[in-house]
Amino acid sequence: MMRSMFSGVSGLRNHQTRMDVIGNNIANVNTIGFKGSRVNFQDILSQNLQGAAAPQGNRGGTNPMQVGLGMSVASIDTIFTDGSTQTTGKQTDLALQGQGFFIVNDGATSYYTRAGNFDFDTSGNYIVPGTGLKVQGWMGVNGVVNTTGPVGDIRIPVGISMPATATTTVDFTKNLNAGAAVGTAFQNSVTVYDSLGTGHMIDVTFTKTAANTWSWQASSGDTSITAGLPATGTVSFNTSGGYTGMTGGPLNLTVTGAAGMTVAVNLSGISQYTSESTITGTSNGNASGTLETVTLDTSGVITGRFSNGLSRSLAQVALATFNNAGGLLKAANNCYAASNNSGVAQVGTANSGGRGSISPGSLEMSNVDLSQQFTDMIVTQRGFQANSKIITTSDEMLQDLVNLKR
Repeated sequence: MMRSMFSGVSGLRNHQTRMDVIGNNIANVNTIGFKGSRVNFQDILSQNLQGAAAPQGNRGGTNPMQVGLGMSVASIDTIFTDGSTQTTGKQTDLALQGQGFFIVNDGATSYYTRAGNFDFDTSGNYIVPGTGLKVQGWMGVNGVVNTTGPVGDIRIPVGISMPATATTTVDFTKNLNAGAAVGTAFQNSVTVYDSLGTGHMIDVTFTKTAANTWSWQASSGDTSITAGLPATGTVSFNTSGGYTGMTGGPLNLTVTGAAGMTVAVNLSGISQYTSESTITGTSNGNASGTLETVTLDTSGVITGRFSNGLSRSLAQVALATFNNAGGLLKAANNCYAASNNSGVAQVGTANSGGRGSISPGSLEMSNVDLSQQFTDMIVTQRGFQANSKIITTSDEMLQDLVNLKR
């Protein structure tokens, strides 16, 4: 049998493989986060008809004579270029720009995906709706997300509450007017919260008693505060308007129906310059609240907005990168699995360690270029036809050879 016929067969078989890959690319032209593939060919063994000879005496060297035995698939590569970003307006949708993968888990195995069409289920799990795979990240504790620990399921049930926190510190900042006359008073109010989350208005009056010295007095018209007010003290400044010290405090408040409160008064943020008095007081502590909405930012932080007007970091989405993303195994459902040649997943936050940024309210579309695929399809079709001609022509030659006996 003729070698050319088997070469043609290898060409047909492997061009069919290339067409299979092109067909899959085109089929997934609108698949979220899909990464197209390409096929590379290589020649296979060649039969030596004559070896190479080195020059000898007056005769030059000769090159080898070899007949190729066909071709094979060298590789099928996944192309991890970014796809275009489509805005959806849905906050739970995430698109990745740059390197990295979202991490999802089925309870036993972690998978990696570029498709960020996520949502919350009835239990508050952040999931892939079509498969139920749970998005991985770090949960926040009291508004602080520790991204150095292991990743786990992100779960934010609807209507979670923020507990009330009693006020422990009242901070005053900004300016008292150095040009004010002795006896001039300036008042500011601040809300403090008891152990039940009930707010109480405290009025603090600053009165200039001498150059660079002011007295302060805390009082309240709230009848539920039964002891601890009024409270007094002083605050002093140097000739450059800088804070030098204070007396008085803390406020030891007794509140009807709640635990007693000890509130430190911090005046170190106050300055004294010749401009209007603009003292502002703020306190820690808060009333209880119920989760109303969640938003995500470009770092993957999920922030909750509560009915008490406060916001708190609830969780953060984790990303993974690989030394060789091309070595990942496609595991269906828009997911990849680690392999021996992909390397170990390097888990971290967006915008760090070479990981890309997250675009909330968007999805990454397929990176398949239809014009390129159609061009490759034409080239592949012509290659297939050419290889089929090798077989038919070889067959005709064999037919002529068989007819020699006639």
